[in-house]
Amino acid sequence: MRKFIAALQVSLDGFIEGDAGQLDWVDSWGDCFDLGPRIDACLLGGNMYPAYEQYWSTILGDPTAILPHTCNPATEGELAYARFSQTTPHYVLSTGMGKPAWEHTTVLRHMDDVHRLKQAPGKDIHVVGGATLVASLMKADLLDEMQLVVHPVLLGAGKPLFSGLSAQKRLKAGTCAQLSGGRVKLTYLSN
Repeated sequence: MRKFIAALQVSLDGFIEGDAGQLDWVDSWGDCFDLGPRIDACLLGGNMYPAYEQYWSTILGDPTAILPHTCNPATEGELAYARFSQTTPHYVLSTGMGKPAWEHTTVLRHMDDVHRLKQAPGKDIHVVGGATLVASLMKADLLDEMQLVVHPVLLGAGKPLFSGLSAQKRLKAGTCAQLSGGRVKLTYLSN
């Protein structure tokens, strides 16, 4: 059976974006997760997908363009992920989203579709986000692993990563690694 692996950037106080959707505190989107050899698909929520598709398409269209979150061009890691995203099957859990622009993207309408995806042959699946999708997968006991890159920043307000959980959920500690810029990568496994 395939595993669902969430890999997310989070502030020290548990937010995945600021109160107005700010992501300028994230230094890079491409250098934190080494999932490439393990995965062959990505799963996203319907609210996150449009900006995700636009962001990675923009980088591929002009790798030297100044990115709004860093005021710098794409890093090598971001460019590598942009190439990966253009050729990897993507699945979006959404009841209201129309046809996506990327041909390699399939919209899943129900959690039953996600269960079937997990049972299908293939490698593991990167759960890109967002917070609602991660919470839904945790509630359904479908999330197998969580990789969090914790940034040394306190946002004070914003979109919390775990706002959709209604019951206590215990995880098993995996690994911990120090990254550049004071970031820490934490890995947790489902029990």
